[in-house]
Amino acid sequence: MSGYRMAREGWPYVLAAVLAGAICLRWSPVLSLVPFGLALFFAFFFRNPPRVVPAEEDALVAPADGVVLDVSEVYEDTYLQGPGKKVSIFLSLFNVHINRMPCDGQVELVSRVPGEFRPAFDRQAGRCNSRNLVGLRTAWGRVLVVQITGIIARRIVCRARVGATYRRGEVFGLIKFGSCTELYLPPGVHICVRRGDKVRGGETIVGRMTADVPS
Repeated sequence: MSGYRMAREGWPYVLAAVLAGAICLRWSPVLSLVPFGLALFFAFFFRNPPRVVPAEEDALVAPADGVVLDVSEVYEDTYLQGPGKKVSIFLSLFNVHINRMPCDGQVELVSRVPGEFRPAFDRQAGRCNSRNLVGLRTAWGRVLVVQITGIIARRIVCRARVGATYRRGEVFGLIKFGSCTELYLPPGVHICVRRGDKVRGGETIVGRMTADVPS
């Protein structure tokens, strides 16, 4: 556990479970195993492991851990307001749920969109589910990260604020208990992943900026 880090949002869950376990311990040591087990799960779920962020200036990193669900060309009309490329990442219950910035940039948009709570692996989740949009103005143009809830994940944490400047790989939020994260990039970006690939937030290069990307 040396060097172990946990998101601050996880501490209330861990402490509540430990307290419940301590109370149960007075009456039934066997029963206390349930809340103590939950405390361990919460500590595992909210873990925030250090990541080695690529140094290449043209690299775009995954905003979350998980499996690539889809890579496609799209028309994004909210922030990019034009054609772009989308990378969808599914986070299972056992993935790290920390969200990280894909590149250097200044936050221009933070917007909550109410919606449904379909399973995060549903391809319609990005359009129908409750979600949070974070738009970045970068040296290469506009980049959009979308935090999406799932059937279990009902809470999005976003610490990003309009006007704030972030570095590639910096933590800006998390999604609690199973979810999906989408990344919308300018059309000229070269995508480096494909469907089924496993990625690590802040570490895996999902795309590279090219000279064709408009600033």
